[in-house]
Amino acid sequence: MDIYSHKIHYYETDQMQIVHHSNYIRWFEEARTHLMDEIGFGYQRMENEGIVIPVLGVNAEYKTMSRYGETVEIEAFVKQFSGVKLVVSYIVRDKETKEIRAIGETKHAFLDKETYRPVSLKRKHKEMYKLFNDMLTEKNE
Repeated sequence: MDIYSHKIHYYETDQMQIVHHSNYIRWFEEARTHLMDEIGFGYQRMENEGIVIPVLGVNAEYKTMSRYGETVEIEAFVKQFSGVKLVVSYIVRDKETKEIRAIGETKHAFLDKETYRPVSLKRKHKEMYKLFNDMLTEKNE
């Protein structure tokens, strides 16, 4: 998978030109959206097929500071997948030095767009189930 790249904007920083912690959560979403697009099941396609995947939880651990003008690379990968729930992990690195800036994860559930009830991809969306399962297997090999 491609690694998502993000150039840090001034508005993402505080008075010391250090990235405000809340922006890492946004970057996680950008990287996750990029990952989904890369596998051919972006959010638009999922919603067109009647599925939404809300965030159930998010964790972030900040290792070193990111600053205005730097570029970070965010690696997003499937950590856990059950067919109903999904955990995506993230590693944020400085593009030049490769120093880890933050790590984190988001937890999601696959829901029916109309009823907001859990959906089993294994039963109702076999192609999508295979893609996520393959991503989990690739990362663990």
